[in-house]
Amino acid sequence: MTDPSVPLQASGNQSPLLIDLALQGGGSHGAFTWGVLDRLLEEPRLQIEGISGTSAGAMNAAVLVSGLAQGGAAGARQALESFWRRVADGALFSPFRRSPLDVLLGRWTLDHSPVFLALDMMARVLSPYDLSPAPLNPLRRILAESIDFDTLRAARIKLFITATCVRTGQGRVFRNADLTPDVLLASACLPTLFQAIVIDGDAYWDGGYAGNPTMTPLIRECDSTDTLLVQVNPVERAETPRSARDIVSRLNEVAFNAPLVKELRMMALLHKVADAGSEEGRRWAAMRIHRISSPVMTSLGYSSKLNAEWRFLTMLRDEGRKSAQAFLEQHGDALGVRSSLDLDALLDGVLQ
Repeated sequence: MTDPSVPLQASGNQSPLLIDLALQGGGSHGAFTWGVLDRLLEEPRLQIEGISGTSAGAMNAAVLVSGLAQGGAAGARQALESFWRRVADGALFSPFRRSPLDVLLGRWTLDHSPVFLALDMMARVLSPYDLSPAPLNPLRRILAESIDFDTLRAARIKLFITATCVRTGQGRVFRNADLTPDVLLASACLPTLFQAIVIDGDAYWDGGYAGNPTMTPLIRECDSTDTLLVQVNPVERAETPRSARDIVSRLNEVAFNAPLVKELRMMALLHKVADAGSEEGRRWAAMRIHRISSPVMTSLGYSSKLNAEWRFLTMLRDEGRKSAQAFLEQHGDALGVRSSLDLDALLDGVLQ
C-alpha cells in the first residue's frame, strides 16, 4: 500500500495536474467528502481549478476555497475540520439524535428516535411556515464563522453552486461573484425542514433536486480536462426496499441522483459524438471523468444524514480519506491520461 504521506508524483520535476471537483450533497454524509478532500489536499501535484457543489458539497467547496486562500493546503484542511466541528457542536442539543436503541444496535441512523419519528410524521402535515413565523437555520452562524465570503468572490478557484428555483423548478448555478451565506443555505434548503431562501426575489430549495452536483460548467468553463466526482448517494442497491422507511429512503436517493445520472449520460454521449475541430467540441471530446465513492455509504440509512455526532462525522471522514487513498493507488495514473469511470457503461440502453 502506498504511504499516504508520499505525494502522487513520482519525481519532483513533474508539472502540476489541473483537476476539477464535483461534490455531491447529502447532509452529514458530506463528512465523507471532507475526508476525501483532506487526503487530496496532501497531494501537492494536484491543483484544483474548479469545484461544483450542491448542499453539503457546496459548503465543503466554499470552506475549502476560503481556507486555501488564507492558509494554503494546511489552511484548507484546518478550515474543513473546524467547520465540521462547529456542525457537531451545534447539534449537541439538536432533537435529531440517536436513541439508546440505535446506539445499542450499533446503528448510525435515527430510525428508533422518538423525537425524529414524531418530527418526521409532523412534517407530513405541518410545514416550516406553520411551525415558525421567521426563517430559522442554525447553519447561518456556522457559515459566517467558517467562511470569508469576500475571499470566495476573489478566489482563483471557480465555484459553481446549485440551488433549485421553486418558481421554475430549474436549477440555478451561482458563481464566485454571486456567493453569499444565503446562496449556500439555499443550496442545502430541504423544504420539509426549512423555509425557502429568497434570492433576487425568487425562492430556492435544495440544489439536489436539479443538479447534484451540476457537472456541465466544469467542462465548459474550466481548462482542466479531469473531473473528479465525489459521490455520497448510492446509485444502485441490490435489494428492493419493503418497509415504509426504506422505501422513502430509496425514493430520496433516486430523486437526488436522477439529475446527476441524466447529466452524466448526456456528457457521455457528447464525449462520443463531439467534433474535436471546434472549441466546444474539443472540450467534450477531451474530458476525463473519475469517481470516488464507498460501499460504506450504501450501508447508511437516509435518517443518518441528520446525525451530526462527532463520532459519526469522523468515521465518515476516515472512510473518505481511505477511499481517496484507494482511488490514488488504483487510478492515480489515469489522471491527465484517461477516464477511470466507464462512461460507455452509462450509455447502456440509451443509444439502442
